[in-house]
Amino acid sequence: MSLHAMSALPPVFSEQDLHACNTLGLPARAAVAALEDEAAIPALCAALAAGQKGGDAAAPLFILGGGSNLVIAARPRRRILRVALRGIRLWRETADHWIVEAAAGESWHGFVEHCLAQGWPGLENLALIPGTVGAAPVQNIGAYGLELDQRLHSVVAWDLRAGRECTLRPAACGFSYRDSLFKRDGAGRWLIVRVRFALPKAWTPRLDYPDLRDHPGLRESIDAHKKPSPRQIFDAVCEIRRRKLPDPAVQGNAGSFFKNPVVGAAQAADLERLFPALRAYPQADGRVKLAAGWLIEQAGWKGRRLGPVGMHERQALVLVNHGGAQAADVLALADAVRADVHQKFGVDLEREPVILD
Repeated sequence: MSLHAMSALPPVFSEQDLHACNTLGLPARAAVAALEDEAAIPALCAALAAGQKGGDAAAPLFILGGGSNLVIAARPRRRILRVALRGIRLWRETADHWIVEAAAGESWHGFVEHCLAQGWPGLENLALIPGTVGAAPVQNIGAYGLELDQRLHSVVAWDLRAGRECTLRPAACGFSYRDSLFKRDGAGRWLIVRVRFALPKAWTPRLDYPDLRDHPGLRESIDAHKKPSPRQIFDAVCEIRRRKLPDPAVQGNAGSFFKNPVVGAAQAADLERLFPALRAYPQADGRVKLAAGWLIEQAGWKGRRLGPVGMHERQALVLVNHGGAQAADVLALADAVRADVHQKFGVDLEREPVILD
């Protein structure tokens, strides 16, 4: 008998404090349930279907991972399903790859470190990104020259509207820069339960990012034309992130608050004439990606506060909670930053975090 044939009772929702469940540290209370067993999902789908047909007045659902990419209102209208599924295994092995599967509730950084300890490299550039494995494809996380979709094998998810489990290969996930089908296609539709990664046996380091190439822990190997080890790259990424970015456990933040904007080549050329120090990166499609942190710093927001929130003093792209902030404070600062960047550069910044109101 399959796991899902043995359907369990649906998760039970109860009002809970969510202050510790979002890395910005915003105060919030909502109806919350924890999903700890995939066997409960069919019953959850049935309960949701009954609600949609008028059999239940319960609020719609929001799927919560680690809360690291979230701006949450004090009293959100949605019920919150906190994904707490656990487990990591070598799902399959081919001549070229280790296919490693992790449950959606696993810590992303813990998963990356576990893979390295098992001799499965390939995710080291994505070390120390906060959040869970299940949330990683939603945002198509990326850092230091690598994006998640470049290592993804497949996503196992439940379509809660249709009440069925699906396995989606990368082409079906609609990935783009910090975006995916799971993010666009309606909050509460897709419940990711497991994610599989194809980690290369013929591993080569990804050293495209200047901070990595210039890192003292890697520079000696690179200068000697030696290949740094996956662990060396992992350690370098962790050191860079700890030096540049605030720890959410110490100072509330949601990581990079704005996406790096992508503009047309003509607009980028005009901006480079006006601002020769502009940080611009040509893309494969002919457009140009601009460094949002540089734009924000030049607009005068690095280290600047607006009430209880501000842009971080070492990394202008990171919005931080200095204490006592609420969602309205965060959004007011974001709007002020966007307005000043647009006024100075004619470029529109887009928020990365999801707004849960």
